Amino acid sequence: MSHDPPELMPDASAAGPDTRSTEPMRVDSIESLEFQLGDHRAHYLRAGSGSPVVLLHGGASDAFDWAETMVALSESYSLYAPDLIGYGLSDGNSNGYYLSDFVESTLAFIHELGLRSQVLVGHSLGGRISLEIALRHPEMVRKLVLIDTAGFSRLSPWGILLCTSAWVMRKVLRRRQPFPRFLWKDGEDKDWLCLEKLSCLRVPTLIVWNRYDPYYPLSGALKAKQRIPDAQLEVLPGYGHAPHVQNRGYFNNLLLSFIDHY
Repeated sequence: MSHDPPELMPDASAAGPDTRSTEPMRVDSIESLEFQLGDHRAHYLRAGSGSPVVLLHGGASDAFDWAETMVALSESYSLYAPDLIGYGLSDGNSNGYYLSDFVESTLAFIHELGLRSQVLVGHSLGGRISLEIALRHPEMVRKLVLIDTAGFSRLSPWGILLCTSAWVMRKVLRRRQPFPRFLWKDGEDKDWLCLEKLSCLRVPTLIVWNRYDPYYPLSGALKAKQRIPDAQLEVLPGYGHAPHVQNRGYFNNLLLSFIDHY
């Protein structure tokens, strides 16, 4: 089964102005690399040295969403940010992908690089993928950071309107949609809800949320915190779907503190 893209993929750019930093960024410290994933070419960014941190972007973005965070943490950690299959500079297909396809391709990426016991950081769709990996393979995940993640609640009516409007606008302007087609297996929840699984999570977890997320309300994050053993919840003030972009400096410090000390 498939689902129309405008009803699914939260687009942070459609939720408000882009407030990312305008300060110069040392892009020369980030490598843009490729590897072969089956019959497909996959792209990822790499920076820094130290224990590994894998960063998974949201459903209407790509690996470059993490560039400033990679620079900020590169003196302490090795950071890897893949373009998910069908996104950015990674190859895709016209048939679409199941959630399990994103999970398996991300696991293949981790195995290809020979990473062990990494910190997984995911935003929106990337958070849901990270969560699935942590639930299935807790031995692979040292710590988990979930940012305005899909699966804790259904997409809000206002979020559906924003997604649809952004999708239609790109069609009118003949711009490429920034995400592939999404598929669901028989009986699979359309919002990938997973609250009932969270009590099984055995990984130190930090949940980061904007107080006023137009796509996934804060109430979902509060429910998740109650269910994940010893989870921490950090609520950032303001409106939007991408606190790691809108409040980059604060987020980077928060992420570094959680990785270093908890």
